[in-house]
Amino acid sequence: MDLAAALANHPRFPLLDGPTPIQRLTRIEQALGDAAQGIALYAKRDDAPLVGGGGNKLRKLEYLLGAAIADGADTFVTVGARQSNHARLSAAAAARAGLTCELVLTRSVPREDVDYTDSGNILLDDLFGATIHDLPGSVDSLAYAEARAETLRRAGRKVHVAPSGGSSPLGCLGYAACAGEIVAQSAAMGIDFSHVIVPNGSAGTHAGLAAGYAALGRSPAVVTSFAVLAEESRSHQETVAKASATLALIDPAAAAIDPADIDVNGSERGPGYGIPTFAMIEAVRMMARCEGLLLDPVYSGKAFAGLIAGIRAGDFAPGSTILYVMTGGTPGLFAYRGALRAGA
Repeated sequence: MDLAAALANHPRFPLLDGPTPIQRLTRIEQALGDAAQGIALYAKRDDAPLVGGGGNKLRKLEYLLGAAIADGADTFVTVGARQSNHARLSAAAAARAGLTCELVLTRSVPREDVDYTDSGNILLDDLFGATIHDLPGSVDSLAYAEARAETLRRAGRKVHVAPSGGSSPLGCLGYAACAGEIVAQSAAMGIDFSHVIVPNGSAGTHAGLAAGYAALGRSPAVVTSFAVLAEESRSHQETVAKASATLALIDPAAAAIDPADIDVNGSERGPGYGIPTFAMIEAVRMMARCEGLLLDPVYSGKAFAGLIAGIRAGDFAPGSTILYVMTGGTPGLFAYRGALRAGA
């Protein structure tokens, strides 16, 4: 089907300046030595866009803000953990769109050091002008956000509420569009990516890519995600559900996504969401010291650790061509200063 035409039916507020670049990670290949077995590694630089410091949430926010603006909203409310990349980019994107932003942030990661509570994304949330609601990790943040939205509506405001990670089916359209972008870029480069690797937090990046590939008549199984939030089986279920719902927005007549085509790997989650692992720290350092590029400690660092472990274990056929989607989150590095210096 014509994916671009289908996506054009949904309002979009532009936050990206065209396709994000794809570059080869030749120094990583060299660092892996014999384990690489001729595998070609590429990075899709979704960390590159400049709004709010960049990151994958911008793709979702293009459609979420597009819908909010089309509905006449003047206030954008969303939820996340205290160091949420989605919250930071929501604040930045709302500022660019001229909307007031309120962030409902929970202390869902067991960290109370000053780096985590006051630096990184939370510092930028304030700089972008967002109103921050600081809540304990036990609070239902979305329920709180909906209640807050009702209070604002009674005061005459027009409010749009977005879920964690922006990963509603509407937000996932951003990564369906990205699937089309990857297909076009790979054709122009003369490359057929055998695997596309992404992190999986709120499931939206994987779900959107899967829906986009399915809409293009290609197998969603090319995408593998590494779960960093929920455990593997729950992440798989959520990804399947969101991918199917996203595909239905693109093509209501399309069949649901086959669960067998959704590959979620839980091996790099570690003790839990936002908790550092030795493998993550090694991956962050490898990317920084070999390529001069920055991974974040919560999402992309753990996913890249999974990719490196898979290559070392021989999980990919020799000569494979692998695309790693760099999802941003650089400000999170400052919130994990102690762990990165200590090594775990």
